[in-house]
Amino acid sequence: MKLLSFEQYFEESLKDPKFKKLWERSDVKYQLSRQIIKKRLNKKISQQELAKRVKTTQNIISRIENSNFNPSLNLLKRISIGLDSKLDIRI
Repeated sequence: MKLLSFEQYFEESLKDPKFKKLWERSDVKYQLSRQIIKKRLNKKISQQELAKRVKTTQNIISRIENSNFNPSLNLLKRISIGLDSKLDIRI
């Protein structure tokens, strides 16, 4: 049996249409969460402080950052304002 590196395994997995579709969906959440975390840390603010600025709870910010929540467009707009950033959505 041939052992595969993670990268090789991942590339093979992407050939499966079901896996690829799931990955692409999750990748959007992952990238969104990474960007929010990066902006928040660059601004040196806590989840609690961002939540206060956005008028939501720290739990919601945490769930977004952990890719466990699908924020509405309105909430994303408020987060971008809370981070003094521009919201840029592309398809």
